[in-house]
Amino acid sequence: MKAKRKSAEGEIEREIAPFASDDESRIKEENIILKETVELMQRELESYRRSPFIVADVKSIIDGNAVIKLSNGSIFYVTFPPNLSIKAGDTVIVEQKNLSIIKKIPSSREFGVENFVIIEKPKISWSDVGGLEEQANELREVIEAPLKNPEIFRKIGITPPKGILLYGPPGTGKTLLAKAVASSTNATFIEIVSSELVQKFIGEGAKLVREIFELAKQKAPSIIFIDELDALASVRIDIGTSGEREVQRTFMQLLAEIDGFKPLGNVKIIGCTNRADLLDPAILRSGRLDRKIEIPNPNAGGRREILAIHTRSMNIRALNIDELVRITLGFSGAELQAACTEAGYFAIRAHRTFVTQEDFEKAVRKIKKGEEEGPDLHRIFG
Repeated sequence: MKAKRKSAEGEIEREIAPFASDDESRIKEENIILKETVELMQRELESYRRSPFIVADVKSIIDGNAVIKLSNGSIFYVTFPPNLSIKAGDTVIVEQKNLSIIKKIPSSREFGVENFVIIEKPKISWSDVGGLEEQANELREVIEAPLKNPEIFRKIGITPPKGILLYGPPGTGKTLLAKAVASSTNATFIEIVSSELVQKFIGEGAKLVREIFELAKQKAPSIIFIDELDALASVRIDIGTSGEREVQRTFMQLLAEIDGFKPLGNVKIIGCTNRADLLDPAILRSGRLDRKIEIPNPNAGGRREILAIHTRSMNIRALNIDELVRITLGFSGAELQAACTEAGYFAIRAHRTFVTQEDFEKAVRKIKKGEEEGPDLHRIFG
């Protein structure tokens, strides 16, 4: 009986053994996964406890050591590993305590620039510009011709102008002209606003101007469009505030980039302002913004062309274009576009899918009423 019992128990153990080994292997696999997870979390925790590094620019190399500049303007003389190859102009990361250089990283020059400029290939064509044929021809001569056919200027023996100034009342199409010429030359269009070039720390604005021009040269042929130029290039006066001095430093860097030792090549500058009377003579002299092109409010023929552009995709019935040109006397291009948009709203309010002459007349009266009501703050349009 005992022998039979032992043999039965042995058979049961043999039957259970495969299941036991499966459980043990599964438990071991789970333990391995848990250990790896714990190690990963510990490494992440250590990385959170580690002090962050500082990004700096290398100014020069002296006697095997480096002179670096931090973002706050501080300059230090530090060491770096002998196997690390760096030179002036490189971007490096340094340790916080002793500021020793750890390694070189890709240059971050363009990072700051991209926050302030709009780089695009404009989709505006000359057919989208109305009432400015004379100004468009001048733009073609100064900007388009040198970029498309530089050989003719070399044969004649003259140097084409570096830039132009577009000035006139708001809403007359200055930016539209700049985008049209950039599109016709297939050039990179870099648009900046002058007020954004004025930075908090000393020298940062000048550095930003320098990097913008370097970026333009890399992406040549390119056009730098400086909007609201009077915010940066106004007449310099003797004021002792640090803010005014920083604006002047940035302005002087702009003058040096336009007409300095480094040639601009296929880079053209277009300045834009509605307060040309405030500009410093230094930016207007020959060799910088050579041509001054006035962009006035459109005449009757110009208003007709602009209205034709803005109404070509509208569903219109019985439009008297001559009457519409007459009643919009003194309107800018932007106000004419606003009149077309407002006429569409009058049609929508009347539950119609087409626009009539009466809608346009109501829109014109509304815009004129907004202009007559008082200060600019209370105007609806203009």
